[in-house]
Amino acid sequence: MSGALPKTNFTAINIKSNQKTLFSETDSGKTFRRQVQGQRFSFTLSYPPMTRSDFAPVMAFIMKQRNRKDNFTVTFPSYFNAQGNETGTLLVNGAHSVADTTIAIDGFAGDGSGRLKAGDFIKFAHDKVYMVVEDATSSSNASTVTIEPPLRETLANNSAVTYDSVPFTVHLTSDVQEFATGRNDKNGNLLFNYEFDVIESL
Repeated sequence: MSGALPKTNFTAINIKSNQKTLFSETDSGKTFRRQVQGQRFSFTLSYPPMTRSDFAPVMAFIMKQRNRKDNFTVTFPSYFNAQGNETGTLLVNGAHSVADTTIAIDGFAGDGSGRLKAGDFIKFAHDKVYMVVEDATSSSNASTVTIEPPLRETLANNSAVTYDSVPFTVHLTSDVQEFATGRNDKNGNLLFNYEFDVIESL
């Protein structure tokens, strides 16, 4: 892995969920569907126009990745943090197996509804990021949280749970990266535009 993306002041973020489904349909209209494990989030990330001095650290970081070769992390701005009112240090409660979608978690700072909310990103002690798909209500500082996709790796008791500033481990999706210049700012400085695509690395 080659570090963390140095700037995340994106003007646009396009989020995709990639999940392969084997699909066939008969002449009568009957369908057969089977899903292949391996869901991944992907993103199209757009920066605002930047002067060379602002853009240079981003350009250098992208060059270090050698296009699709290396993994790096992207931690999105605070508006991607959990929507609920949770502030505690959350831990996995008990061991969990691959393919589980309900995860027992304790360490909630309080009880009640809305501790975590559907649509929140959540991460355990491995690279994959998951999404909370039902609002979580805690009782006695514990809750069972429903996630998608199913777990890719086992979870140990008391392993960490991240719900704010969730880092995504990603790689670039193209071997061609284009750094474009367009207009100038009011001081005559040439402005750089950059948009790029990444996908989770599993």
